[in-house]
Amino acid sequence: MKYGKLSAVISIFAAAVALAVPARADVDTDFANQLHTYGIYGARDYNASLAKITCKRMGSGLDTSAEKSAEFLSHNLPRGTDTEQTWRFLAAAIDTYCPDLTPMLTTGTQPSR
Repeated sequence: MKYGKLSAVISIFAAAVALAVPARADVDTDFANQLHTYGIYGARDYNASLAKITCKRMGSGLDTSAEKSAEFLSHNLPRGTDTEQTWRFLAAAIDTYCPDLTPMLTTGTQPSR
């Protein structure tokens, strides 16, 4: 009987631990899915890396404005990516990977429509 109770306690404990672990979404996959809504496709890892590099360039001051970051992106996104898609990529990258840089989107040059 002792082993039966111990087994039940271990099972309950294991179930509690398994349920207590929060579900963790894959940020890169979520980012790729967001890009797909803008018509931007490509390798998930490439787009995530490009977004992270863009954040690093902005954060380090290499790109001093959103316009400069958009120019960098325009040379690195797939051929055929239009200006609006480039700016949407930039906004999504900042929102996902470096939200502290959001003010650069509102203080820099905005895309012409």
